[in-house]
Amino acid sequence: MASFTTTSAVEPEISRDDHGTAPPIRDGGDYGRPGLPDYETRLRRARLGLLVALIPVLMLFVSFTSAYVVRQGLPTLDPRTNNLIRDWIPVALPRLLLLNTFVLLVSSVSMELARRQIKARAVMETASTATGPSIGGQIRMPWLAMTFVLGLAFLFGQWTAWKQLAANGFYVSTTPSSSFVYLLTGAHAAHLLGGVVALLIASIAALLHRSLKTRSIVVDVTAWYWHFMALLWIYIFGLMKFVR
Repeated sequence: MASFTTTSAVEPEISRDDHGTAPPIRDGGDYGRPGLPDYETRLRRARLGLLVALIPVLMLFVSFTSAYVVRQGLPTLDPRTNNLIRDWIPVALPRLLLLNTFVLLVSSVSMELARRQIKARAVMETASTATGPSIGGQIRMPWLAMTFVLGLAFLFGQWTAWKQLAANGFYVSTTPSSSFVYLLTGAHAAHLLGGVVALLIASIAALLHRSLKTRSIVVDVTAWYWHFMALLWIYIFGLMKFVR
Protein backbone atom coordinates (compact mmCIF):
# COMPACT_ATOMS: atom_id res chain seq x y z
CA MET A 1 0.00 0.00 0.00
CA ALA A 2 1.36 3.42 -0.95
CA SER A 3 2.02 5.75 1.89
CA PHE A 4 1.84 9.52 1.72
CA THR A 5 4.06 11.82 3.73
CA THR A 6 3.75 15.53 4.14
CA THR A 7 6.70 17.89 4.07
CA SER A 8 6.92 21.33 5.55
CA ALA A 9 9.44 24.10 5.02
CA VAL A 10 11.78 24.52 7.94
CA GLU A 11 12.66 28.12 8.66
CA PRO A 12 16.29 28.79 9.59
CA GLU A 13 16.85 29.32 13.25
CA ILE A 14 17.62 32.90 14.17
CA SER A 15 19.57 33.58 17.30
CA ARG A 16 17.83 35.94 19.67
CA ASP A 17 18.91 37.77 22.77
CA ASP A 18 17.70 37.17 26.35
CA HIS A 19 14.48 39.10 25.69
CA GLY A 20 13.64 37.10 22.56
CA THR A 21 14.41 39.97 20.16
CA ALA A 22 15.92 39.15 16.79
CA PRO A 23 19.18 40.95 15.90
CA PRO A 24 18.83 44.00 13.62
CA ILE A 25 19.65 43.69 9.95
CA ARG A 26 22.62 45.85 8.93
CA ASP A 27 22.22 48.36 6.19
CA GLY A 28 23.07 46.26 3.18
CA GLY A 29 23.73 49.18 0.86
CA ASP A 30 22.26 52.29 -0.62
CA TYR A 31 18.79 50.77 -0.84
CA GLY A 32 18.83 48.86 2.42
CA ARG A 33 18.65 45.45 0.77
CA PRO A 34 20.09 42.64 2.90
CA GLY A 35 23.14 40.86 1.57
CA LEU A 36 24.80 43.92 0.02
CA PRO A 37 27.99 45.27 1.61
CA ASP A 38 27.70 48.39 3.73
CA TYR A 39 29.24 51.76 2.95
CA GLU A 40 32.56 51.23 4.74
CA THR A 41 33.07 47.83 3.11
CA ARG A 42 32.38 49.22 -0.34
CA LEU A 43 34.76 52.10 0.32
CA ARG A 44 37.58 49.77 1.40
CA ARG A 45 37.06 47.58 -1.66
CA ALA A 46 37.12 50.59 -3.98
CA ARG A 47 40.35 51.86 -2.43
CA LEU A 48 41.93 48.45 -2.74
CA GLY A 49 40.92 48.28 -6.39
CA LEU A 50 42.47 51.70 -6.95
CA LEU A 51 45.71 50.59 -5.30
CA VAL A 52 45.91 47.57 -7.58
CA ALA A 53 45.21 49.76 -10.63
CA LEU A 54 47.94 52.25 -9.67
CA ILE A 55 50.69 49.62 -9.51
CA PRO A 56 51.00 49.28 -13.34
CA VAL A 57 51.00 53.08 -13.67
CA LEU A 58 53.80 53.35 -11.12
CA MET A 59 55.81 50.63 -12.83
CA LEU A 60 55.34 52.38 -16.19
CA PHE A 61 56.90 55.60 -14.95
CA VAL A 62 59.66 53.69 -13.15
CA SER A 63 60.58 52.15 -16.49
CA PHE A 64 60.48 55.61 -18.12
CA THR A 65 62.80 56.91 -15.42
CA SER A 66 65.24 54.07 -15.91
CA ALA A 67 65.30 54.62 -19.67
CA TYR A 68 65.69 58.38 -19.15
CA VAL A 69 68.72 58.02 -16.89
CA VAL A 70 70.38 55.28 -18.94
CA ARG A 71 69.88 57.09 -22.25
CA GLN A 72 71.70 60.16 -20.97
CA GLY A 73 74.97 58.25 -20.66
CA LEU A 74 74.71 56.21 -23.85
CA PRO A 75 76.69 57.44 -26.84
CA THR A 76 75.42 57.01 -30.40
CA LEU A 77 77.24 56.22 -33.62
CA ASP A 78 77.60 59.12 -36.04
CA PRO A 79 77.08 57.65 -39.54
CA ARG A 80 79.14 60.41 -41.14
CA THR A 81 82.28 59.96 -39.07
CA ASN A 82 81.71 56.46 -37.66
CA ASN A 83 82.54 57.82 -34.22
CA LEU A 84 80.67 57.55 -30.98
CA ILE A 85 79.21 60.90 -29.95
CA ARG A 86 77.04 62.16 -27.15
CA ASP A 87 73.79 63.50 -28.62
CA TRP A 88 72.04 64.29 -25.35
CA ILE A 89 71.19 67.99 -25.45
CA PRO A 90 69.34 69.24 -22.35
CA VAL A 91 66.06 70.96 -23.10
CA ALA A 92 65.26 74.30 -21.49
CA LEU A 93 61.92 73.65 -19.86
CA PRO A 94 59.25 76.35 -20.30
CA ARG A 95 58.57 78.39 -17.17
CA LEU A 96 54.91 77.63 -17.68
CA LEU A 97 55.53 74.15 -16.28
CA LEU A 98 56.24 75.71 -12.88
CA LEU A 99 52.88 77.49 -12.99
CA ASN A 100 51.22 74.22 -14.01
CA THR A 101 52.76 72.58 -10.96
CA PHE A 102 51.17 75.19 -8.71
CA VAL A 103 47.79 74.76 -10.45
CA LEU A 104 47.90 71.00 -9.95
CA LEU A 105 48.80 71.34 -6.27
CA VAL A 106 45.88 73.73 -5.72
CA SER A 107 43.58 71.30 -7.50
CA SER A 108 44.79 68.53 -5.20
CA VAL A 109 43.81 70.63 -2.18
CA SER A 110 40.36 71.35 -3.61
CA MET A 111 39.94 67.65 -4.46
CA GLU A 112 40.71 66.70 -0.87
CA LEU A 113 38.19 69.24 0.40
CA ALA A 114 35.59 67.81 -1.98
CA ARG A 115 36.32 64.29 -0.72
CA ARG A 116 35.95 65.28 2.92
CA GLN A 117 32.82 67.28 2.23
CA ILE A 118 30.89 64.52 0.48
CA LYS A 119 32.13 61.87 2.91
CA ALA A 120 30.86 63.94 5.84
CA ARG A 121 27.49 64.20 4.11
CA ALA A 122 27.40 60.43 3.55
CA VAL A 123 28.23 59.75 7.21
CA MET A 124 25.61 62.29 8.31
CA GLU A 125 23.03 60.64 6.07
CA THR A 126 23.83 57.25 7.61
CA ALA A 127 23.49 58.64 11.12
CA SER A 128 20.29 60.54 10.32
CA THR A 129 18.70 57.37 8.93
CA ALA A 130 19.00 55.77 12.35
CA THR A 131 18.32 58.78 14.57
CA GLY A 132 16.00 61.06 12.66
CA PRO A 133 15.90 63.76 9.99
CA SER A 134 19.21 65.06 8.70
CA ILE A 135 20.46 68.56 9.17
CA GLY A 136 19.94 70.51 5.96
CA GLY A 137 20.45 74.00 4.70
CA GLN A 138 24.22 73.93 4.98
CA ILE A 139 26.22 75.95 2.46
CA ARG A 140 28.50 73.66 0.46
CA MET A 141 31.41 74.95 -1.58
CA PRO A 142 31.67 73.53 -5.13
CA TRP A 143 35.09 71.99 -4.55
CA LEU A 144 34.47 69.23 -7.09
CA ALA A 145 33.66 71.69 -9.87
CA MET A 146 36.69 73.77 -8.90
CA THR A 147 38.93 70.72 -9.19
CA PHE A 148 37.46 69.93 -12.60
CA VAL A 149 38.22 73.43 -13.87
CA LEU A 150 41.75 73.38 -12.44
CA GLY A 151 42.38 69.99 -14.04
CA LEU A 152 41.37 71.34 -17.43
CA ALA A 153 43.55 74.40 -16.82
CA PHE A 154 46.53 72.13 -16.11
CA LEU A 155 45.98 70.16 -19.31
CA PHE A 156 45.65 73.38 -21.30
CA GLY A 157 48.87 74.62 -19.70
CA GLN A 158 50.67 71.44 -20.74
CA TRP A 159 49.46 71.87 -24.31
CA THR A 160 50.68 75.48 -24.28
CA ALA A 161 54.07 74.35 -22.93
CA TRP A 162 54.38 71.85 -25.80
CA LYS A 163 53.69 74.67 -28.24
CA GLN A 164 56.46 76.73 -26.61
CA LEU A 165 58.88 73.81 -26.95
CA ALA A 166 57.99 73.49 -30.63
CA ALA A 167 58.46 77.24 -31.13
CA ASN A 168 61.97 76.89 -29.66
CA GLY A 169 62.80 74.15 -32.15
CA PHE A 170 62.33 71.15 -29.86
CA TYR A 171 59.95 68.61 -31.35
CA VAL A 172 59.34 65.00 -30.39
CA SER A 173 62.13 63.66 -32.60
CA THR A 174 64.56 66.58 -32.41
CA THR A 175 66.82 65.16 -29.70
CA PRO A 176 66.60 62.21 -27.29
CA SER A 177 66.13 64.71 -24.46
CA SER A 178 63.16 66.40 -26.12
CA SER A 179 61.66 62.99 -26.90
CA PHE A 180 61.68 62.10 -23.21
CA VAL A 181 60.20 65.47 -22.24
CA TYR A 182 57.23 64.88 -24.53
CA LEU A 183 56.98 61.24 -23.44
CA LEU A 184 56.95 61.95 -19.70
CA THR A 185 54.65 64.97 -19.82
CA GLY A 186 52.35 63.37 -22.39
CA ALA A 187 51.97 60.12 -20.45
CA HIS A 188 51.20 62.04 -17.28
CA ALA A 189 48.66 64.26 -19.07
CA ALA A 190 46.92 61.18 -20.48
CA HIS A 191 46.58 59.63 -17.02
CA LEU A 192 45.41 62.93 -15.52
CA LEU A 193 42.78 63.12 -18.24
CA GLY A 194 41.42 59.89 -16.79
CA GLY A 195 40.99 61.69 -13.47
CA VAL A 196 39.13 64.51 -15.22
CA VAL A 197 36.79 61.94 -16.78
CA ALA A 198 36.21 60.44 -13.32
CA LEU A 199 35.27 63.91 -12.02
CA LEU A 200 32.83 64.25 -14.90
CA ILE A 201 31.31 60.86 -14.04
CA ALA A 202 30.89 61.96 -10.42
CA SER A 203 29.10 65.11 -11.59
CA ILE A 204 26.83 63.12 -13.90
CA ALA A 205 26.01 60.76 -11.01
CA ALA A 206 24.79 63.77 -9.04
CA LEU A 207 22.61 64.90 -11.95
CA LEU A 208 21.16 61.40 -12.24
CA HIS A 209 20.29 61.49 -8.53
CA ARG A 210 22.51 58.57 -7.59
CA SER A 211 22.75 57.79 -3.90
CA LEU A 212 25.02 59.94 -1.80
CA LYS A 213 27.05 56.93 -0.68
CA THR A 214 27.77 55.88 -4.25
CA ARG A 215 28.86 59.40 -5.18
CA SER A 216 31.02 59.56 -2.06
CA ILE A 217 32.86 56.38 -3.07
CA VAL A 218 33.44 57.67 -6.59
CA VAL A 219 34.77 61.00 -5.31
CA ASP A 220 36.93 59.29 -2.66
CA VAL A 221 38.65 57.01 -5.18
CA THR A 222 39.05 59.87 -7.64
CA ALA A 223 40.60 62.04 -4.91
CA TRP A 224 43.29 59.50 -4.05
CA TYR A 225 44.00 59.02 -7.75
CA TRP A 226 44.28 62.79 -8.14
CA HIS A 227 46.72 63.05 -5.23
CA PHE A 228 48.80 60.32 -6.82
CA MET A 229 48.88 62.25 -10.11
CA ALA A 230 49.97 65.41 -8.28
CA LEU A 231 52.84 63.63 -6.53
CA LEU A 232 53.78 61.91 -9.77
CA TRP A 233 53.95 65.24 -11.59
CA ILE A 234 56.21 66.73 -8.92
CA TYR A 235 58.50 63.74 -9.38
CA ILE A 236 58.48 64.08 -13.19
CA PHE A 237 59.09 67.82 -13.07
CA GLY A 238 61.99 67.36 -10.65
CA LEU A 239 63.44 64.61 -12.83
CA MET A 240 63.40 66.77 -15.95
CA LYS A 241 64.62 69.86 -14.08
CA PHE A 242 67.52 68.46 -12.07
CA VAL A 243 68.52 65.19 -13.76
CA ARG A 244 69.79 66.64 -17.03
